[in-house]
Amino acid sequence: MSEHIAFVVNGTPHELDVEPRRLLVHALREDLDLTGTHVGCDTSQCGACTVHVDGRAIKSCSMLAVQADGADIKTIEGLADGAELHPMQAAFWEKHGLQCGFCTPGMIMTAVDLLSRNPDPTDVEIRHAIEGNLCRCTGYQNIVAAIRHAAETMKAGATADAGAVATA
Repeated sequence: MSEHIAFVVNGTPHELDVEPRRLLVHALREDLDLTGTHVGCDTSQCGACTVHVDGRAIKSCSMLAVQADGADIKTIEGLADGAELHPMQAAFWEKHGLQCGFCTPGMIMTAVDLLSRNPDPTDVEIRHAIEGNLCRCTGYQNIVAAIRHAAETMKAGATADAGAVATA
């Protein structure tokens, strides 16, 4: 028996027939071919499967696809604006916040969620926000530096945008 669901992923509407026990991560990866969302543990411990559902970071291995019916979902594939990387993606590149890259999509999605709620976090707040995302390759220092850099870049961009509006 399957359930018919509909949701928007990265701005595109999708409809799927899924088994009620199918996890959202598998629907994204296998049904929609969005393989940037990784399956690292299937127990919601590593965070490699983190996506945004209705604007909040969630671990998609802990959510059933049927629970996402009607939701607005953003995956790592939907973060960039065409060929232009999201400031968080650029910061991970510039500050060497990635190693093998397996955890990176989930780490970035978690960090973007953090900055949406707290645009100027301390290093302690950054470390707390990413504690549910495991990286087996680094000591997290460059990841924290990348998130801090993205926060500064985004804040400067917002200031520049506000200045442009004020002078227009």
